Amino acid sequence: MNDTGNKDLIKYLSKKAQWVMKETLRIHKIAPETRLASSLSCLEIFVSLYYGNILRFNSENLLWNNRDRFIISKGHGAVSLYPILADLGYFSIDELSKVCTKESFLGGIPDIIIPGIETTNGSLGHGLGVASGIAIALKRRKNDAVVFVLSGDGELYEGSVWEAIMFSAEHKLDNLVLIIDNNKICMLDYCANIIDISPVENKFSAFNWEVRTIDGHNIEELCNTLLYLKNNRNGHPKLLVANTTKGKGIKQLEGDRLCHIKSLNENEINEILERLE
Repeated sequence: MNDTGNKDLIKYLSKKAQWVMKETLRIHKIAPETRLASSLSCLEIFVSLYYGNILRFNSENLLWNNRDRFIISKGHGAVSLYPILADLGYFSIDELSKVCTKESFLGGIPDIIIPGIETTNGSLGHGLGVASGIAIALKRRKNDAVVFVLSGDGELYEGSVWEAIMFSAEHKLDNLVLIIDNNKICMLDYCANIIDISPVENKFSAFNWEVRTIDGHNIEELCNTLLYLKNNRNGHPKLLVANTTKGKGIKQLEGDRLCHIKSLNENEINEILERLE
């Protein structure tokens, strides 16, 4: 793509990101039990994957064999994906006004009953293992689809994650891309105050993964790096450390070590939406 085309794409993606942020806030107003801060930190990641020509998908054929798979291991942060799936035709956009109600299949944690969701991941630590199994099956079937996984940094405390890290490297799963939403806050505090595993890049490198680190809110960096990792079949599973801010763009959430479990009231959300408009 030439420079003009790339600039146009980034401008388009930035507008999509702003729209998704507003829709995520509207969903949170309807369903305050949703994890707003966790959803906002990975918003640009979702936008880049789905609108940035990274993921190969077909919303009219959910079981298309050649689709890329996207496993959202940090299921609590997937609310900002709902507007994207609706916008791309996986389900009616009217469903966004019914999240977490008995009339809708859209809950606070995504489920496989939702069109476009590959796995159910409520309990943390399972997504990468499932993705590794899918990746090795695709390779053995000589299917060139890629498996992307989104995990939180706090999720790396789970032992099952490290079993999958070793397994993926042993089997040279270069069709596997793990994205860590590195927002540095888990449920009850900064990750550094719970178990400090930084620099995480060194640990993955020691297990023979290829590692890249970027600004997880920079859409151009996200698109360029994700495309590179997707296409670079060099015998190594891939890690993208996306440095993000939990609750990005919301002053009541940014920098609050308890923002993971914090909800905004209706007046706060209305004020934020007015400012964004």
